[in-house]
Amino acid sequence: MSLPRVSIQTEDFNLADEVDKLRHNDKRVGAICSFTGTVRDRNDGLSVSSMELEHYPGMTEKAIEAMIDEAVKRFDIFNARVVHRVGLLQPLDQVVLVAVTSKHRGESFRACEFLMDYLKTQAPFWKKEQTPEGARWVDARVSDDAALAKWGISASNA
Repeated sequence: MSLPRVSIQTEDFNLADEVDKLRHNDKRVGAICSFTGTVRDRNDGLSVSSMELEHYPGMTEKAIEAMIDEAVKRFDIFNARVVHRVGLLQPLDQVVLVAVTSKHRGESFRACEFLMDYLKTQAPFWKKEQTPEGARWVDARVSDDAALAKWGISASNA
């Protein structure tokens, strides 16, 4: 059985285990690039006590699968894996993992960055932070849209 490319889950993940499974017995792999995002204790000048992530089951996985398909078309990579947590998370908790395998590091780095830029603006997740001023929904930042634009994709056509 092959490893699914996308997992949306409430439970934490182990980076080493995920990377081992991604590259398992693939002797072509010469590079693995990964990114792990965590919950910060501050955002936009306010302290954050927790973050809750919601998603639309089925739609979210399909959108991320399409992102990975696009990365495979754009970059010379062998495989990719995205793990994204949902539910109530605390500062220091892991939120997202993107891992990519390829023959050489450059392709893995670029594909990993592409997938993260796409995830930040286009994946159907809704984030709500708890702050001293109450709960607030988190929108994509202008800088996230600019990061996606460098790949020739605008937030409106992604």
